[in-house]
Amino acid sequence: MTTLPRPAAALSADEARRIALKAQGFLGAPDRRSGVRGVLRHLGAVQLDTISVLARSHELVPYARLGRVGRRTIEDAYWKDAHAFEYWSHAACILPIEEWPHFAFRRRAYRDRPHWNHDLPDGAYDQVVKQLRSEGPLTATELGGAKRTSEWWDWSGTKVAVERALMYGEVVCVERRGWKRVYDLAERAVPGEFLHDELDDAECLRRLVRLAGQSLGVGTRADIADYHRLKGEQVDAVIADSGLVPVEVEGWGKPAWADPAALAAPPRGRHRTTLLSPFDSLVWDRARTERIFGFTHRLEAYVPKPKRVYGYYAMPVLAGGRLVGRVDPAREAGGILVARQVALEGPKAVPAVAEALVEAASWVDCTTVRVERVDAPELREPLMKEVTRFLIAALR
Repeated sequence: MTTLPRPAAALSADEARRIALKAQGFLGAPDRRSGVRGVLRHLGAVQLDTISVLARSHELVPYARLGRVGRRTIEDAYWKDAHAFEYWSHAACILPIEEWPHFAFRRRAYRDRPHWNHDLPDGAYDQVVKQLRSEGPLTATELGGAKRTSEWWDWSGTKVAVERALMYGEVVCVERRGWKRVYDLAERAVPGEFLHDELDDAECLRRLVRLAGQSLGVGTRADIADYHRLKGEQVDAVIADSGLVPVEVEGWGKPAWADPAALAAPPRGRHRTTLLSPFDSLVWDRARTERIFGFTHRLEAYVPKPKRVYGYYAMPVLAGGRLVGRVDPAREAGGILVARQVALEGPKAVPAVAEALVEAASWVDCTTVRVERVDAPELREPLMKEVTRFLIAALR
């Protein structure tokens, strides 16, 4: 049996919540000088997803923290000047380029993997590398084809080869173009000081555990492991040397670790009011979201429509450091943001949800907000009055 160290501090549930909000960039003045790149470094990973309603998730993440930053500005911040790369972290994520060496453990694991879902045709790997060397950067289509049929899983030999090279680290996704990955050789795309696999697994894991703890502020073993999808035993092997300190959090019922810098500087400042992507790192872990906010969140895009409770792409609403509601949004021609379904945690949530809707509408160049359904019908009229008030204020 492993003996856990004595907790360095005891935190109330409210203190832990505020530490988590500060660590995720939602409490205190945003660092606008470092902008989107600062958000990426601060979080350590920004998840990608194919769904686009208001915008894609990797755009929504900096918007939620910085406000109405331009969408072109967001894409340029990620991809220009070899600032970031895409790789497997929590899921497919945009990662700061300086973390390339710390994913060596995962690249090695892929190289040693004995079984794959797709067979690699003879010669395809070498052909892809050769073509990228002479013609890259290229999409899979430009390399010769992404799929053999219209089925999403029916990859061509070229697609299998380039994805295998991506996992091995010989190839890098340097941007998304029309949502297609653009591939180039790592030797061209990764700055020389980072282009190595010299760190052993323990050093890689220590770094990622430390980064996860800093990005979470405070978390359980499961929280920390989930951030970069590590195994529990991998966390156990390095957490004592990671720089994180053990803490006890009221009501959590499990050992936790915190970033000592977060404990040293009590979180203060202004709270953001905003819609959150369901893939935002503040809420991407359902168990943690329930533990910290008492809020059950589930993406229903892949749930059959008759079984959905909150809507296709219900976005949690953050206000005052709490999750106060959900909005399932859409956009229509003529500059209309539609709230197809709104769920409120109570009447006090009405102004915050209205504010979040109007700011999001402005960000995506919508001038009107239409609310279709409110789960508490008696709150629909008060919500529309608040929406109108914020729209009028925005025009002044």
